[in-house]
Amino acid sequence: MKLIQTVKELKAQLDVLRKEGKQIGLVPTMGALHEGHASLVRRAVAENDVVVVSDFVNPTQFNDQNDLIKYPRTLEADCALLEKEGAHIVFAPSVEEVYPEPDTRQFSYAPLDTVMEGKYRPGHFNGVCQIVSKLFMMVEPHRAYFGEKDFQQLAIIREMVKQMQFPLQIVGCPIVRESDGLALSSRNARLSTEERQQALNISKTLFASVDFSKTHTVAETQAFVEESIAKADGLELEYFEMVDGLTLQKVNNWEDTDYIVGCITVYCGEVRLIDNIKYK
Repeated sequence: MKLIQTVKELKAQLDVLRKEGKQIGLVPTMGALHEGHASLVRRAVAENDVVVVSDFVNPTQFNDQNDLIKYPRTLEADCALLEKEGAHIVFAPSVEEVYPEPDTRQFSYAPLDTVMEGKYRPGHFNGVCQIVSKLFMMVEPHRAYFGEKDFQQLAIIREMVKQMQFPLQIVGCPIVRESDGLALSSRNARLSTEERQQALNISKTLFASVDFSKTHTVAETQAFVEESIAKADGLELEYFEMVDGLTLQKVNNWEDTDYIVGCITVYCGEVRLIDNIKYK
């Protein structure tokens, strides 16, 4: 496995491999890797000849600078995990390498990027599209792998690929959870022992809401989730939306679409956690 920190070296390495007819997979990450990332890498290794994993905390997608400062950076541990999982190249550039000058590009994929995270984190998805499009241009992968925990992000990246006509396949991979149900996230490392227990009520509520939904309306299911989180110690709900899984627009009735997803964001102490669940 090679650790590469410059775009020039990355392109040179990949050009050789591409000329040899190698299929290239990309797993974009912000480091602080866990089993969820490992599952993406394993999928990429199984489906490609060469796997590139980017390990870069992208500053342009943080609308809260305090969140950027606190985001964990664990490159050495990340590399150990990636080597074990069979990655071939770790691309860990500096901010100056990725942004030698400010990226002034503006991406707009309304209504996908104006609801939920787009509403509460203005500029976030513009930053995501900036870095992901840069990585696509640097790596030129045949396939790129993203986790479904970031459900809205995945929908927006699919739309970006479609509109910018990137010649690659986007592969969405299922949420990976701890044995007790908590969705894996790099942010979980910031939870205290007590907060970690409190955070379990997020997934417990979502799982319970699926059973509840079988005999109740969309509005009643929405209220069930909101009330359950409100009663849980240490949790503060930012939003819970039940949306069409393709358009990300709110649904009012189960008959509105055959693909309904509940997307939730909750503060546990100072840590902002996201999760989602499929209803149909």
